Amino acid sequence: MAGKFKKGYYVNGHFVAEDSAIDLELKREMKGRHETSRTDDKKESDALQELGENLTTLNADQLANIGLNDKLLDALTEVHRITNFEGRRRHMQFIGKLMRKLEPEEVERAKTAILNKTTGSAAEKMALHVAEKWRDDLIANDDAFQRWISIKPQTDTQQLRALIRQARKDQEAMVKAPAGTAHRQGRAYREIFLLVREGLEHEDRADDAPATGQY
Repeated sequence: MAGKFKKGYYVNGHFVAEDSAIDLELKREMKGRHETSRTDDKKESDALQELGENLTTLNADQLANIGLNDKLLDALTEVHRITNFEGRRRHMQFIGKLMRKLEPEEVERAKTAILNKTTGSAAEKMALHVAEKWRDDLIANDDAFQRWISIKPQTDTQQLRALIRQARKDQEAMVKAPAGTAHRQGRAYREIFLLVREGLEHEDRADDAPATGQY
């Protein structure tokens, strides 16, 4: 009597019977690849969703420079007008859906825009920190005044001296104030910061200016 026909399929010219050891092994491999693919797709989807959320922090000019399609640009702008929590959550999901339709080069431009914003913010914070340090040093000791003038000889020395004297008087008044008095820095304290910040920004602009060949 002829053997019972077995269900199966061919792999590279070899018959594989269903429920055989080889069949089960092949199915396990296929399942593993499928699950891995699903995991990768989920990671990519989450990354694009996060990128879309980051894009909402850019201003109109920064977004325009990326070259995104109008539908996504409108969605990124519209999110700032949504105050309802659930409505905003759904809108962000919509932005994520639009992000997943972008071409790879568009995604890279978006990533670059976010990176430039982050780097710029870090540089701005550092510049503010430097200006604050100069302000505090100028008020605290006279040596700082000489150091500042040595690098910024164009500074109005009379104005700066007057601001420093006033800032010191304001600080002495705060120390002598009754306990519980709200401490608030005076105008001179703020103006020294602005003077220093402007001087440092002028230096940055000079460094960025094209060379003329003159010394």
